Amino acid sequence: MNETMKVDRRDAKLAMAHIYVAFIALALGGFAGLLQVLVRSGKFTLPANISYYTILTTHGVLLGLVLTTFFIIGFQFAAMSRTAGTFSNQVRTWGWVGFWMMTIGTAMTAFFILIGEASVLFTFYAPLQAHPGFYLGLTLVVVGSWISGFTMFAHYAKWKKANPGKTSPLLTFMSVANMILWLVCTLGVAATVLIQLLPWSLGLIDRINVLVSRTLFWYFGHPLVYFWLLPAYMVWYVVIPKIIGGKIFSDALARLSFILFLFFSIPVGFHHQLLEPGIDPFWKYVQVILTFMVVIPSLMTAFSMFATFEMYGRSKGATGLFGWLRKLPWGDARFFAPFVGMLFFIPAGAGGLVNASHQLNQVVHNTIWVTGHFHLTLATTVVLTFFGAAYWLIPHLTGRVMTKTMNRLAIVQTVVWAIGMCFMSGSMHFAGLLGAPRRSAFSTYGNSPQALEWIPYQIAQAIGGTILFIGIILVLVIVTNLAFFAPKGETEFPVGEVAETAERTPLVFENWKLWIGITVALILIAYTIPFIDMIQNAPPGSKGYKLW
Repeated sequence: MNETMKVDRRDAKLAMAHIYVAFIALALGGFAGLLQVLVRSGKFTLPANISYYTILTTHGVLLGLVLTTFFIIGFQFAAMSRTAGTFSNQVRTWGWVGFWMMTIGTAMTAFFILIGEASVLFTFYAPLQAHPGFYLGLTLVVVGSWISGFTMFAHYAKWKKANPGKTSPLLTFMSVANMILWLVCTLGVAATVLIQLLPWSLGLIDRINVLVSRTLFWYFGHPLVYFWLLPAYMVWYVVIPKIIGGKIFSDALARLSFILFLFFSIPVGFHHQLLEPGIDPFWKYVQVILTFMVVIPSLMTAFSMFATFEMYGRSKGATGLFGWLRKLPWGDARFFAPFVGMLFFIPAGAGGLVNASHQLNQVVHNTIWVTGHFHLTLATTVVLTFFGAAYWLIPHLTGRVMTKTMNRLAIVQTVVWAIGMCFMSGSMHFAGLLGAPRRSAFSTYGNSPQALEWIPYQIAQAIGGTILFIGIILVLVIVTNLAFFAPKGETEFPVGEVAETAERTPLVFENWKLWIGITVALILIAYTIPFIDMIQNAPPGSKGYKLW
């Protein structure tokens, strides 16, 4: 393999360090998830007085924040090293600083959750209060990720300086866009933790404005979904075409979709707060409109991907409306796992439209329907794509090759995951329509006739969760083999080429001042007046802290 097509060995170590932490988080968080569904079935009791909410918090934080953030940053470091050139020593050093800060923060956060001092769930809403160490740990994770983001920006700036007047490599552009989204949205969670929750948990203040803290969380919480999703889109747009032997349908379309996600993913947090008082209905309406705008880049992505698949199939002689489907490499786990993730994104997207609709949301708000939707988006679409990426990324970074045996096991793992998620997420959706609450252990339901209706669905969740845990064991076996035991050899980091018929990419896409300026303007429009209202009209019990 040409050396210029490989990630530098020193950069590979930095990327793999992040990926190791991600899969450790998958193992621990997945076990906590198994315990959760068993408790919810009503057939299992946690030993040693362990709280259900402790394992619920462990599961949410380790999988929703740790697994995703570490894998994404590791993947993007590898992608930028592969497409924009080897990192400088300074960039690599700061990358390691960010990694260790995130890792220490993760260890702190996990410690206080596991000893029962931070059973505050994934959203850590006030008035639930955690030990100050939990908030400090989260702060280290966020700041460490900022450092990693700025190292990526520095590497991108170096490439731009060396290549004036050229469009940046597509994977590099996408990584920069995703880290801009992350840095802007994490300002919200950093503000509520550092200015509100941490001083409150230290006893420096005795009251906070709960509505402000929840609003700041969801300013972060919804774009977090797109921080997870955009790296999956990177794999779909750039890697999958190369794996199947086709071409990228349109470089410009891919860049435009990422810019639109930057615009419309951040100023939409109110659609998670549609039933909360204290927010003027007009501003909820504005943010619901902005939420539905995200449908546009999502449909652009679907169009682009299926255009790529059809172009490839036609080039191989496929005829008829769906003849191209038979030409796709179904036996290649690098393609099969992300493709199954794409299919699950269809019902996931439909469920998202329900959640974002002011009227339909009233049916499912705070029910386990929302948890089922969450498991279709992150735990299926995103995670299966990450697994598919790991099957070539890890052997590329470790200098190994994936054997046919591991490939077959990866196909089995994908099928197991899909079956488990059909049971678990499907039963969550149905139970949610019957009013089953989210975030609740079975023992809190009582013996009401309505609660008895939910029991079959809770048992189905336990069956699905058990199948999913088997899927986690399988993927950990595969990842361990690829990292340490697979035969030595050269594995390609697949980067697709743009189709010859595609239009030339305009340079305006590299104008980050313009795109960030529009993003900031949309955020100010969506949040400024509501925030003033929240602070001026705060209820008496929340005015103990004069700043808020």
